[in-house]
Amino acid sequence: MYCRGIRGATTVEQNGREEILAATGELLQAIVRRNELETDQIASAIFTVTDDLNAAFPAVAARSLGWTEVALICAREIPVPGSLPRCIRVLLHVNTERSAAEMQHIYLHRATSLRPEFGMDSTDPEQDVVS
Repeated sequence: MYCRGIRGATTVEQNGREEILAATGELLQAIVRRNELETDQIASAIFTVTDDLNAAFPAVAARSLGWTEVALICAREIPVPGSLPRCIRVLLHVNTERSAAEMQHIYLHRATSLRPEFGMDSTDPEQDVVS
């Protein structure tokens, strides 16, 4: 068994509680689905948000998905000039037998510009990650 990291990011149009929670939930569900994860495999999640997002903690979305035993923390992203605005990022630590190369990172909405090779069309939840 190994501890592997899975990255993901998404964006929202506005700094609103419901929008932040919905976008975070969408991202987490896509990561879980694409990596065929069970909640008990997820050891922890680190969420970051850009300075322009403060209406909700992204970890609340994870709790609403039933991640009650997963260690969660939220932090601010480094405010690099010109960086992508209204962005939510996550780093999941998962316990798995799979190799690091088998982990499927997910980037949604405008966050696909950060890692185009991991972009996913969020309008089609069954679509494969673009490679």
